[in-house]
Amino acid sequence: KTSPRRFSELTASLPAVSTRTLTEKLKKLETEGLIARTEYAEFPPRVEYSLTKKGRGLSTLIRAMKKYGEEYLN
Repeated sequence: KTSPRRFSELTASLPAVSTRTLTEKLKKLETEGLIARTEYAEFPPRVEYSLTKKGRGLSTLIRAMKKYGEEYLN
């Protein structure tokens, strides 16, 4: 199970992706029901992103694609 991630954690883990692009992709994933966005009324504001049940359901597919790539594309 994955834990929620803050926007700053996501940007740090994806240095080649601009914040604008990441924001757009997160909005799309939220619209598709793959992630949930939780806002906390704090100062400074805090937002966390987590996988939904639908998003977690993709893990089997992603692992299979990774295995295929490692086996046949390297």
